[in-house]
Amino acid sequence: MTSVSVVPTPPSRLNWGVILFMVVVHVGALLAVVPKFFSVEAVILCAVLYWVSGGLGITLGWHRLVTHRSFQCPKWLEYFFVFCGSLACEGGVIEWVGLHRNHHLHSDQEQDQHNSQRGFWWSHMGWMLVTIPAKAEVERLTKDINGDPIYRFLNQYFVPLQVVLAVLLYLWGGLPFVVWGVFVRLVLVYHLTWFVNSATHKFGYRTFDSGDRSTNCWWVALLTFGEGWHNNHHTYPHSARHGLQWWEFDITWITIRALQAVGLAKKIRLVESTSR
Repeated sequence: MTSVSVVPTPPSRLNWGVILFMVVVHVGALLAVVPKFFSVEAVILCAVLYWVSGGLGITLGWHRLVTHRSFQCPKWLEYFFVFCGSLACEGGVIEWVGLHRNHHLHSDQEQDQHNSQRGFWWSHMGWMLVTIPAKAEVERLTKDINGDPIYRFLNQYFVPLQVVLAVLLYLWGGLPFVVWGVFVRLVLVYHLTWFVNSATHKFGYRTFDSGDRSTNCWWVALLTFGEGWHNNHHTYPHSARHGLQWWEFDITWITIRALQAVGLAKKIRLVESTSR
């Protein structure tokens, strides 16, 4: 295994905007334990929106399609997936893509914003609560998308979009739909996505020597639509398929194959070839 040196980190300032936003979202999710805010329909809605925003949006759209360009699809479909990812409210799409590309360039090194060598809490969410130098690299790392007006709109207005969604859910099913469809869902999307930064750099097994601490973690893979096969991904970052063994279940890869079958995905990049 390749060792990675630790470089002292300069002091960071707390990002109070992000901190307050996270407090509001997590407190809102706690309302789910109140009986009047519970309904079976609201839980089903939460699960469906988790798949739309976290599965189709973050995993398929923001990560495999946009960040790594592991396959191609019609532009209208790309915009749809990027919109779905914006509903996850994980920041603007341009910033997210830029920071993730930075992570791959410097995985588990000091320049990596969620360097796992700084501890589980830091890699899980601590890095988001402070100012990070890596944001200065976003514009340079996103030249392929940061001039697109659709991307720029979604990058800037992801919070208002969440407010619009909350209003629509309230009109449809009242406060239970808002509590479960917005607050509970966002907490699930957040922490399960963050496990890819934290748990899959600590738990699981390593198939490849990728030069960092990335691991393959089955339970993270199940919860994040295949993203938990992280050691595979860090070894072959442009592969559309993350689960490389038959037992490494990767529902996002199955989704990409389904899109290919109906002619909506092409030039699929895999480990054994550059396109398919």
